[in-house]
Amino acid sequence: MSPAKIDLITLEVIRNALASTADEMALIVMRSAYSPVVRDIMDYSTALCDAQGRVIAQGLTLPIQLCSFPRIMGFVRERFGTSLNKGDVLIANDPYGSGGQHLPDVYILKPIFVDDRLAGFAATVAHHTDLGGIVPGSVAIYATEIQQEGLRLPLLKLYEEGKPVDPIFRIIEANTRSPVEVLGDIRAQIAACNVAEEGLSALVRRYGAETLDRYIDALHDHAEAIMRDVIRALPNGVYHATDYIDGLGENPEPLAIAVTLTVADDTIDIDFTGTAGQVEASINCPISLPESAAFCAIRCLSQQDIPNCEGYLRPITVRAPEGCLVNPRYPAACGARGVVGYRVFDAIMQAMAQVIPERAIGGSEGGPYLLAGGGTCEGRPFVLNEMVVGTWGARAGKDGIEGISNPAANLSNQPVEMVEADMPVEVLRYGFVPDSGGPGEFRGGLAFIREFRFLADARFTLRGDRRDHPPYGFAGGRGGAPSAHLLIRVDGGSQPLPTMPMESFDARRGDVFRLTGAGGGGYGAPLARECWRVAEDVREGKVSIDGALRDYGVVFQDDGATVDAAATARARGDRVGSGA
Repeated sequence: MSPAKIDLITLEVIRNALASTADEMALIVMRSAYSPVVRDIMDYSTALCDAQGRVIAQGLTLPIQLCSFPRIMGFVRERFGTSLNKGDVLIANDPYGSGGQHLPDVYILKPIFVDDRLAGFAATVAHHTDLGGIVPGSVAIYATEIQQEGLRLPLLKLYEEGKPVDPIFRIIEANTRSPVEVLGDIRAQIAACNVAEEGLSALVRRYGAETLDRYIDALHDHAEAIMRDVIRALPNGVYHATDYIDGLGENPEPLAIAVTLTVADDTIDIDFTGTAGQVEASINCPISLPESAAFCAIRCLSQQDIPNCEGYLRPITVRAPEGCLVNPRYPAACGARGVVGYRVFDAIMQAMAQVIPERAIGGSEGGPYLLAGGGTCEGRPFVLNEMVVGTWGARAGKDGIEGISNPAANLSNQPVEMVEADMPVEVLRYGFVPDSGGPGEFRGGLAFIREFRFLADARFTLRGDRRDHPPYGFAGGRGGAPSAHLLIRVDGGSQPLPTMPMESFDARRGDVFRLTGAGGGGYGAPLARECWRVAEDVREGKVSIDGALRDYGVVFQDDGATVDAAATARARGDRVGSGA
């Protein structure tokens, strides 16, 4: 295509129109959803694709979901070819036959026709409250095959030429513990697709189909060119890193996430050879999520504004041996797979820190901590899906951020009031843990603590991590504090719980579950942290007086607020002299 045929102002207008449509889709889902997991936690994503199934815009939602759209669109083309019609709506959640990630993530896709010509696709995915399976919430660490995890939907027509396929709705309704929430969230996704249809149709009518196609091709090429420039600025070489999942059950064996990055001119190859094999548990991670985490990590290296379209993926290849933890074989269970995807991001960051430490980030909390359970309260069933985020590691020049989603996600913690209004649960405590951020010239973000009291008998399961392998620090920074799970019985006894238990737990009315996340990793030598920053941390309760001396060599006067400069100089000098 000749550059002379592309007007750059028009290209930017079209780019922003597509992005606005994808963002509007995201707002429609959030405002229309029934379940807290979609409405409040915001575990969903939206995108627009062109007629070839290539992603041309993405809503500002979850990075670790967004790159699953190219995979599922490949299955759409293979399954339906040119047989789709105006008014069709597709549904799927199968990780093995449709390119999905796990069964709770349900994809709703709609082909968009303008004047009987396929113009593109609207695409949404949302984590649904419950799709059946052996535990409420459909995420059981101890599931050993996908058939135990719930309802598995291959690519099917949910609507055919504008008419609902009632048997599909009835099958879904019969296989969920939360039919009102699940069917309501599906309708929210459909509403978002309808909005996307209006937006893309308006663009086609404004510019004409052929002109719009040319500009979409140019948008892909533009994104590719920017990404190649970003990669070209890196030194060629092969960079290795390995991070670890804590492992399963009471006596966990660590599971390696190994990555090899090969930078060659304007391309990056990401190879997961050496990663642990798939396991008989539900943390196996279908390849679309590791791909998404990998693309997200590489994109984080750029300081330029890259269009959210598929073109920027072209210089990046991702490979993983079949049968490993990040590319499992059917019928491996995968309901709790997210923790592996977040570790992929961390491993790539550790590899990139060898090349450009100023653009990397210390280890974060390890991804959302999941509490899923349910029971009966006052004769009515309930399903609790609580995902708690988190904290970031430090970066060059910046402390880690607290109370924020993992860098590879864009989730939100449920407001306490909403949890208590919707569920028989009381939130007793919610805040930060002092001295939990990894010490460094720039401190890792603090860990969170959240306590729940069950107001009805329930059965629940967990997914956590970063207890045995806390978030890493780098460039001399130290790791963050480890995570912890504790079940406190109403009779006063307590039971520490594994981060990934291979069982469910019975909670009686009045029992309390305490979840303590991991702190973010630090950046740079702790003794290089400026005293005023330590003093500010002490004033804000983020670092204790004892922690200031222990971790940073900073001594305070008797008032507990003023740094004793002379004593601090001596304390730091003694440590430097001793090599501590």
